[in-house]
Amino acid sequence: MEAASASPASPTRTLRRDAQRNRAALLAAAADAFAREGLEAPLEGIAKAAGLAIGTLYRHFNTRLDLVQAAFEEKFDAWAAAAEEAVAADDPWAGFVRYLEAMCELQADDRGMNDLASMRLPVSGYIEEQLMRIRGLARQAMQRAQDQGMLRADLTPEDLAFVIWSHSRIAAATRDVRPDAWRRHLYLMLDAFRADRAHPLPVPPLTESELWNAMTNLGSGASCAE
Repeated sequence: MEAASASPASPTRTLRRDAQRNRAALLAAAADAFAREGLEAPLEGIAKAAGLAIGTLYRHFNTRLDLVQAAFEEKFDAWAAAAEEAVAADDPWAGFVRYLEAMCELQADDRGMNDLASMRLPVSGYIEEQLMRIRGLARQAMQRAQDQGMLRADLTPEDLAFVIWSHSRIAAATRDVRPDAWRRHLYLMLDAFRADRAHPLPVPPLTESELWNAMTNLGSGASCAE
């Protein structure tokens, strides 16, 4: 008796596998392009790097914003996890330090992540919710370290934007020279944040509305639209 030949994969199943491979290739290409060029990296270039046509990209992601959200989902999850760990840390100061270091590490080699963290951009509901949640957790971690007496009492949540803004420029300047140079700057800032190093400051902190205006100004030339 002749052995029965293996039944071929169904067209639907093959198409599904192809679609999954295409999506994965597009996300990998997008993550690389956004990291190197920022959020305005050309979509045609992303599709080409993935070995696909631009029409295939738009079949998977209707807009640039959809692609941005999918490409940065894992990084936002990692950022949120670092904030949660800081709030739950037995040592509030150590938790606050680890949070800032994890935040800077996620942004150090990623211009797009820096854009999302440092600017106010037209983003998706998911990204906006993640940013608000992370900022809320960061406030809690900061307050715990202040209550512990290790973090200077006059530091405000708005002051943490200075860490992000300065880190962004330092990472960009040293990425091809000394990729870990940003850690030195971060720890210099952390020493300035210690309660026992505090001295009176010459001007008051930014208000929340001033911070939003500053972030909007930074993001005025960027866009997630398309």
